Amino acid sequence: MKTYKIGIIGVHGRGRHAWAAHRPEQGFEIVMGADPCEPASHNKQWGDFVHFTEKFPNAVLVKDYKELLANKEIDIVFIMSPDFCHEEQVVAALEAGKAVYLEKPMAITIEGCDRILRTAYRTKSKLFIGHNMRYFPAILKMKEVIDSGLIGEVQCGWCRHFINYGGDAYFRDWHSEQKNTCGLLLQKGAHDIDIMHWLMGASSRRVVGMGMLSVYDKCARRAPDSESTAVWGENQYPPLEQSGFSPVIDVEDHNMIMMQLANGAQATYMQCHYTPDSERNYTFIGTRGRVENIGDSGECQIHVWTQRGPRRTPDIVYNLKKVAGTHGGADAPIIDNFLNFVSKGELTNANPVAARDAVAAGVLGHYSMRNGNIPQDVPALEPELLEYFANNQQ
Repeated sequence: MKTYKIGIIGVHGRGRHAWAAHRPEQGFEIVMGADPCEPASHNKQWGDFVHFTEKFPNAVLVKDYKELLANKEIDIVFIMSPDFCHEEQVVAALEAGKAVYLEKPMAITIEGCDRILRTAYRTKSKLFIGHNMRYFPAILKMKEVIDSGLIGEVQCGWCRHFINYGGDAYFRDWHSEQKNTCGLLLQKGAHDIDIMHWLMGASSRRVVGMGMLSVYDKCARRAPDSESTAVWGENQYPPLEQSGFSPVIDVEDHNMIMMQLANGAQATYMQCHYTPDSERNYTFIGTRGRVENIGDSGECQIHVWTQRGPRRTPDIVYNLKKVAGTHGGADAPIIDNFLNFVSKGELTNANPVAARDAVAAGVLGHYSMRNGNIPQDVPALEPELLEYFANNQQ
């Protein structure tokens, strides 16, 4: 049995998710990590006191990702670094002939995404994007309902995204600056835009955005040379009574985007980072009914209406039980899918072109909101790229 050697770029924080790929008994072994930051050893911000080299005593930990890519024994690379690093690192990894798992968002510009796709096409190195929401049980159940035809042809989709941890996770560290993320409509909303595209059967071709920095610009800041305080706290609310926010905040704290899809359907996504509750609430309306999620992970429900009546009495209710694992039980299946894609050519839920289209909608939504809410058209991809990735990179 072939053993695939794995390297991780960015081993702490979200990089800890990649640790689940270490399966020596199945032929997958983490042998190297690269991370320039001290929290790679002990990430106090998120309560992770497990040292990478304690977890993987036979693995090598270096600071320069180029040293990892130069290791010819490594077959697979997980890129779990901050958003602004993605384009440079994934292009280098693909050029080095590695199969790549790239954390979302794919990049922070459309041009960066297209460069990544063209590099994967030219090198024929495998590329997989970590859109783990495509593996959420609630999302999969709604897709099942839609694909069954139960609610007819979907023409309208809405998503309300309540983010009560926005002030903890995104306005205290590098996420708070446009130069690092483009903005949170892209950084956080790329998940939801992708899901709406997927369930509605087409990507955005025109977008209009609106957003504002209305709360966190008024919060007490930390000193420029002080350590980030990005850590979740139940009592860190309301935001105007908190302190320790980033010295520079130039991203919006609530965002809205309207999307015209290629198949004629329309969608809207709304996001707020200072709400006290946390949930993604989707609804999709078709020619014969409507589907909506009540809760997005754990014990949640999917409601379906197929005849007229009040909202409180859906015609069908699917009760979903809690699935073990992080991110609503989605992290294990996405790792399974990636490893099977690399080793067996398995079809993937997450498509690189779809990931690019989610970034494009987010980037252009930000451009629209910052430039008079003018509609923006999504640029098309070359036909050969569309065909290659539609064919599972064969």
